[in-house]
Amino acid sequence: MASMIRKNFDTPEETRPVAEGMGQVELVNLDSGPVGRATFLPGWKWSDHVKPIVKTDSCMAAHVGYTISGRIKVVMDDGEEAEFGPGDFGIIPPGHDAWVIGDEPYVFIDWQGMADYAKPKE
Repeated sequence: MASMIRKNFDTPEETRPVAEGMGQVELVNLDSGPVGRATFLPGWKWSDHVKPIVKTDSCMAAHVGYTISGRIKVVMDDGEEAEFGPGDFGIIPPGHDAWVIGDEPYVFIDWQGMADYAKPKE
């Protein structure tokens, strides 16, 4: 029989900062892979604050998650655009840029795209 699992983002197993102190990703690890809580501060933009870390032209992580607070705009490489805010569930395929809208931090729980997110390329 399977056992219950309890994890808490306030005591993550790993924390990854993004450039210039513009946010961080906290990870809790499950057998199926990590789940992340991303917090991005006003002024954060993927192409400015994560691209230099991962060295790809656009974000190549696939995200499946839920917005807790704040707002973000996502623009796919093909030009498709969407905004996400509190209560929104989203599936965002690889190949996008994103940035925080407004003056509130953006907080997102991601069940899929955090294994290598903001992890420096070796």
